[in-house]
Amino acid sequence: NPSLIFLIISMCIVAIEVVVGFMGNGFITAVNSINWIKSKKISAADMILIFLSTSRFILQVTVMMYIHSLYFTDVFKLASVYKAFGAVWMFVNHASLWFSTWLYVLYCAKIINVTQWLFLQIKLRITGMVPQLLLGSLVVSSVTSLPFLWTTPSTYLCSSTGNCRENSTVHISDWDSSHLYILLLYFAGCFFPLVLSVVTSALLITSLCKHTKNMQCYVDSFRDPLIDVHLTVIKSIISFLILYLSSFAAQILLTLSTSQSQDAVKVAVSLVVAGAYPSIHSVILIIVNSKLKLAFRMFCQHFKCHLESVTP
Repeated sequence: NPSLIFLIISMCIVAIEVVVGFMGNGFITAVNSINWIKSKKISAADMILIFLSTSRFILQVTVMMYIHSLYFTDVFKLASVYKAFGAVWMFVNHASLWFSTWLYVLYCAKIINVTQWLFLQIKLRITGMVPQLLLGSLVVSSVTSLPFLWTTPSTYLCSSTGNCRENSTVHISDWDSSHLYILLLYFAGCFFPLVLSVVTSALLITSLCKHTKNMQCYVDSFRDPLIDVHLTVIKSIISFLILYLSSFAAQILLTLSTSQSQDAVKVAVSLVVAGAYPSIHSVILIIVNSKLKLAFRMFCQHFKCHLESVTP
C-alpha cells in the first residue's frame, strides 16, 4: 500500500525531527544555564535563548503527544484532555514565537545604527527590558491560549470514564464554528510577533544596504566584519520566518483536519512540516551563535575522545 509506506516514512522523519529538536534545544538550554550558574550572570540574548529553547522543548513534547493521540490512543477524545492539551500547545507555540521575535529584535537593536529618537531609546533600553518582555510574552501567550479551554469539540460524545464515540449526528457547521474559534485564537497570538519579525528583518536588510553603500569607497579587498554580522542575522531571521510560516500553514491544516474526513497522508505531511520548525531552527541558532558553536565543537571532541578511550 503506497499510502501506508508514505505514512511510515513520514513518521520516521518526524521521529528524527523530534530527536534533533530534543537534542538541539536541550543543548542550548544546558549550555546557557551552566554558564549562568558558573558566572552568576547572564546576557540578555542568553536569557532569551533559555526561554526559547525550553518552550521549543515543550513544543516537541506536544508534537509527540499529538502523534500518539492520532494513531495509538483515544484519550484525546475526552473533552477535558483535548482542551487542556490544546491550551498547552497554543501557549508554548505563541510563547516560542514571541521569544524568537525578541531575540531578533535584540540582535537588530545591537547591530543597526539609528538616529531617530524612538529607535535610539529602544536601542539603549532593550537589554534591560528583556526580563519584562519575556514575562509579558508569557502573560500575552496565556491570554491568547486559555480561551481554548472554552472550546466545544462537538464531534465527540465523551463520558467522564473515557468512553468516547464519534457523534455521527453532529452537523459539520458546528465543527466548523469550533475550528473557526481555534483558528482565531491562533491568529490572534501569532499576528503581532510575526509583524515584528518582518519589520525587524526589513530594518536589518535596509541597514545592510546602507552600510554596504557607505563602504563602497573602500578597497574591494577590505571585508567589513559588520557586513558579515548583518548577513548572518538576516539569514537566520529569514530562515526562521520561512520555517515558521511553513509550520503555521501545516498547523492550520492539522487544525482543519477532522476525524470525519481525516486524510492520513495530509496529516503526515503536515506533521513533518510542522515538526521541522522547532528542530531545524535550534540547529540554526547553534550555528549562528559563536558561543554555542564553540561549546558544540568541544562536546563533539570530548565525545570522540571518550569513544576512542572505550574502544578496544
